[in-house]
This record gives sequence, structure tokens and C-alpha cells, in this order.
Amino acid sequence: MLEQGLLFTLILSFLITVLLSPIFIPFLRRLKFGQSIRDEGPQSHQKKSGTPTMGGLMILLALIASSFIMAGQFHSIDVEIWLLIFVTFGFGLLGFLDDFIKVVKKRNLGLTSKQKFLGQVLISAIVYFVLVQTGLSTDIVLPGTNVAFDIGWLYFPLIIVMLVGTSNAVNLTDGLDGLVAGTTAIAFGAFAIIAYSLSLYTVSLFAVAVVGAVLGFLVFNAHPAKVFMGDTGSLALGGALAMVAILTKMEILLVIIGGVFVIETLSVIIQVAVFKVTRKRVFKMSPLHHHYELSGWSEWRVVVTFWLVGLLLAIIGVYLEVWM
Repeated sequence: MLEQGLLFTLILSFLITVLLSPIFIPFLRRLKFGQSIRDEGPQSHQKKSGTPTMGGLMILLALIASSFIMAGQFHSIDVEIWLLIFVTFGFGLLGFLDDFIKVVKKRNLGLTSKQKFLGQVLISAIVYFVLVQTGLSTDIVLPGTNVAFDIGWLYFPLIIVMLVGTSNAVNLTDGLDGLVAGTTAIAFGAFAIIAYSLSLYTVSLFAVAVVGAVLGFLVFNAHPAKVFMGDTGSLALGGALAMVAILTKMEILLVIIGGVFVIETLSVIIQVAVFKVTRKRVFKMSPLHHHYELSGWSEWRVVVTFWLVGLLLAIIGVYLEVWM
């Protein structure tokens, strides 16, 4: 019965996004909610200027609606689903405000980094408070083993690092058509399998809802993209991915399954750090996907390569937790 629920959730979430898009995209275009392309980015991206953004609203609507409907139908609407929706909506709201400022105010950087960080920390603090009330263990488990160690109060800063770090990492990765949609579909698919194996059915159902929503979005976001998810989508998906890892107690495994996002973030950190010290660049441009673009790879080749890397890392993660 639950397997049917997971399949129906995937289909429903996918269909909601696909059916909404032909209505939503022209609406965004009429409102002139078009993407502004940074001047310092690859020149080939300038032709994307004006492409409707904030498409993440469709993803949010699809995954929230399908999660609630199917959780109530096939399992239960419990504290886990509320936490997942809260984090997804909260980070999505921050992203929406960021996108809105960029599009309406014509300020390309959106919210300041301080404003965004404070919002992310506030959401993380609320999550920690709720988790403490529900008695969530502060143990950290080493992937592929039964070895666990209790970090006590340090679990609070860990939650902040995971939620803030993952949301920003996914946001950094969102620079090419279909890149984030594909990599997040793979990562959430891996966590859906892990959550199901741990009998965390609500978490599994939510993860499947995300997969359906981003795959539906990918129909219109694949190169050449007709719509971008914007920070509305990328921040929400990053926060949701970290929350799924927290609820499944796969905090360390997130680094492997979300390895593409980790690599992209490290490329930015390395680029900035080395440039400050030596005034030289390690990569032609960061994040890493731009380096390959400027090295002569087509956008589609870069995206598919990153998808394949993400798939390999997801298989390793699932193997360590489920099959090992």
C-alpha cells in the first residue's frame, strides 16, 4: 500500500508541476519577472537575460500539495512532514524575497548576505527547538557502520551548518539550465530509498514528492530553459535536502550524496582564498561548472557530466547505508 503511495506521490507532484508550467511561465513573463544576468558571468549567458525566474514557486506548490495529500492518504501528517514543509517554505520565502528584490528593484544581488544568513539561522534555531522537544537523538552515525557518537549541544551548530550550508551550496550550483533540477532529483531519490529502508515513510514520501516536482520542472528548465527556479527554488531545495538528512540521521552521508554541491562550494572557497593570497585564479571561473564552460564544454555536456557524478555519489551513499 505504501509503495503505491510513493508512486502516486511521484506522479501527482510531477503532473502538478507540468500542468502549472504552461500557465505560470507566461504569467511570470507578463509580470516581467525576468532573470538579470551578472556582467561578470560567462558572456554566453547574456542571451538568457529576461528568461522568467521564480519558477521555484511551482516546485514548492507541487511538493507541498502532494506531500500533504499523500501523507494524509497513505500514512499520517506527523511532526516530520510539518518540519520538512516548514524548512522548505521558510527557505523558499527567503529565496522569493531575494528574487523579488532582484527582479522588481533591479538590484542584481537581492537580499544582503547578512539578511539572508540571519533568516537561515532563525529557521535553523526553530528546527532545533522542535527537534529537542520531539527527543531527536544527537548521535552522529558513521556511514556504513554501526559506530555512533553523541555530540550533545554541538548538534545545534551542526544543524545551522547543514541547513545554511546546503541551501547556499545548492544555490551556488544553480547556474546552468537543468543542473540543479537534475542533481537534486538524484539526491532526493537516494534519500527516499534510505528513508524507506529505515521505515521513515513520511520522510520517504516527502523526498519522492520533491523528485516528482523537480523532474516536472526539468521538462521546462532543460537547455534551453524556458524558466529558471531562482533562489526561490534553490534555497528551498537545499534546506529541504539538509532537513531530510537530519531526520534520517544521515548527517555525514549528506556530504557524499550531495557531493556535487560540496564540490561546487569548495571551488568557490578555493578560488577566493587563493586569489586573495596570490592574486592568481585556480579556475577560469567559479563555481566549477563555469570553469568547464570556459574550457570549451557545451552547457549540456557540463550538466550531464555533473548529473552522472551526482548519480555515482548517490549510488555510493545508498550502498553504504542500505546494501552494505
